[in-house]
Amino acid sequence: MNVEQLKADLITYSKTIGIDKIGFTTADVFVELKERLRTSQVLGYASGFEKGTVEERTEPRKLLPEAQSIISIALAYPSRIESPPKSTKEDRRGIFCRASWGTDYHVVLKERITKLNAYLQEKVPDLVSKIMVDTGELSDRAVAERAGIGFSGKNTLIITPEFGSFVYLGELITNIPFPSDQPVEETCGDCEICLTACPTGALVQGGQLNAQKCLAFLTQTKDFLPDPFREKIGTRVYGCDTCQAVCPWNKQVDFHLHEEFEAEPEIAKPKLKPMLRISNREFREKFGHISGSWRGKNPLQRNAMIALAHYKDESAVEVLTEVMNNDVRPVIRGTAAWALGKIGSKEAFIAIEQAIDKEKDEQVRFEMEKGLSFQKQ
Repeated sequence: MNVEQLKADLITYSKTIGIDKIGFTTADVFVELKERLRTSQVLGYASGFEKGTVEERTEPRKLLPEAQSIISIALAYPSRIESPPKSTKEDRRGIFCRASWGTDYHVVLKERITKLNAYLQEKVPDLVSKIMVDTGELSDRAVAERAGIGFSGKNTLIITPEFGSFVYLGELITNIPFPSDQPVEETCGDCEICLTACPTGALVQGGQLNAQKCLAFLTQTKDFLPDPFREKIGTRVYGCDTCQAVCPWNKQVDFHLHEEFEAEPEIAKPKLKPMLRISNREFREKFGHISGSWRGKNPLQRNAMIALAHYKDESAVEVLTEVMNNDVRPVIRGTAAWALGKIGSKEAFIAIEQAIDKEKDEQVRFEMEKGLSFQKQ
């Protein structure tokens, strides 16, 4: 088997199926990543969403004993909505991060890598391989960095010279000893714009993230959002793009190469009040195809209420009162009460006062008391 020629053929084929960038690396242990992950665990920086042990996340042969190489792929996604809907006083809107604007990237990337795998299988009948997209044990970013897709920025994202950091990543572990590509030599240099711009200081230092303080992570949690982050979340319904938006490498970067990733404006920037009354079925029908729906509607509704509080939207008092009085979920009831307090109208405070004596959940009552405390501010 001529692996050099096979690699060249695979690169050519990848362009025909909509892969924007492809790179190759060994299946050797990711030594530096292993140390970084252990440090992150000790410091309590991990999100809890990570899959697998530190060893599984850094030793490809623990996932595929026959592994000889890893193929990394990247697909670019847009950074701008061509005709974004406006947020009005009557209909305030929230925002999903760019990575959740179109069809769930896990689905699209898996389809591309599956085609790549099938092509290899045809050429190499005894192929042994494993497909991964984001939810696998391996770090997509570590693989992409070593495979020459881009360099690891101080915002912890892979930055490609062509597409900036607006790329989705996936990989294919194989038993074929493909020649490795060289890592990208560019770096962030002295630039620390993203560290300064991060709303919560989650970028502890260049290349290290405290996920427990990252809004992208916090918008996906299901419990009450800790108080220090409620002001920071602003109008974000899901995710956070600040460290990408300010990056000089992303200046003027906006690629519309894949129809699947094009934003549906009414979903990418949804009206907030209707989100509070949406049923499970309606939620699946409207948002089920985007990656931002993976945790269900609970965190998104909680975030929508915080966004309404951010706007001090008095037109939302009616629906927030309805939610506070009738919803069965304590986190949603309590957040509604807090949001009413932040909006701060006479009607909002009356609603909380009327509800607090009937509320039996201690956490919800605590949020109601917090809401009422805003009268004194």
